[in-house]
Amino acid sequence: MRVDTALATVAATQPHQRLGEVVHRYLDALDPDGPEPDPTEGRRLTIARHADGSITGRFDLDAVGGEKVQAALESIVQASRPKGDLRTRAQQQADALVQLADNALASGGLPFLRRVKPHVIVTMHLADLTDPARGPGAAETGFGATLSAARARWVACDATLTRLVLNPDGLPLDVGREQRIVPPHLRKAVERRDRHCVFAGCGAPTHWCDVHHLLEWINDGETSLDNSALLCERHHTKVHHGFRVDRDDTAPPGSRWRTYRPDGTEILIHPRM
Repeated sequence: MRVDTALATVAATQPHQRLGEVVHRYLDALDPDGPEPDPTEGRRLTIARHADGSITGRFDLDAVGGEKVQAALESIVQASRPKGDLRTRAQQQADALVQLADNALASGGLPFLRRVKPHVIVTMHLADLTDPARGPGAAETGFGATLSAARARWVACDATLTRLVLNPDGLPLDVGREQRIVPPHLRKAVERRDRHCVFAGCGAPTHWCDVHHLLEWINDGETSLDNSALLCERHHTKVHHGFRVDRDDTAPPGSRWRTYRPDGTEILIHPRM
C-alpha cells in the first residue's frame, strides 16, 4: 500500500518522466540481484532513403549506448557553437552527427569494405564537373542518391578524383593490369558497371561483393574489366561450386547478366519492379 500511495503521489504531482524513474527504482529495489540483460540485444537503427536522396531514421539504444552517442555528439555541438548561432537543438545535433561521420571517415581508422577504406563515392561526367551550371540530377552517390552538379562539385572540392573513360554506351573501358589481385581503380570500374551482385535475383550492394574472375586467373584469365563480375560472398561461393554467370553485352542495360545452374539450365527471375 505504501508503494501504491507513493506512486500515486508522484503521478499526481510530478512530470510523467519522473514517474517512470521512480517505478524503475522500485523494480530495482525488489530484485537488486536479478539478471542484467544484454544491452546490445535491444539496440535498433533503421534508415530510410527518400526519392531525393535524403534519409530519415530512428534508433533505440540502451542507457550506456545512448550515453556514448550523446557524449560524442555533444562534444561536437559544444566545439562548434559560433556566436549568434540560431539553429535549433535538433539542427545542431544533426550537423554534429554528420561531422562525427566525416571525422571517422577522414581519420582512416574505420574497417575496410572489401579491401578499400570506406569513403563517399560520387560519380559524374567530366563535363558536369567543369561546367559552372547546376545540372540537376548530374551525379550519383555510392548508395544510389542523385545529386546536382553543384552539390557534387562541393563534395569534390576536398576529394580524390578518379578518372574513368567510358565507351559510347556509358560503360567503363578496361582499366586493369595483368595481376591476380584486383586493384582499387579496377574495382571502382566494376562497381560502376555492375552496381550490385550480378547473380540472378540478388541485389546485394557493392560493399558486400567480391570481384570474381569469369575465367579463373590460374587458367590464364586476365584481371580486367571484361573478365570481372561483382558477386556477394554467398553467390561467389556458389559460382565456385558449379554455378556460372555470363555477361550478354547484346542485352539491354539491367539484363546483361545471365546465371546458370551446374546442370546448364538458366536461372530466370522476373524483372524487379
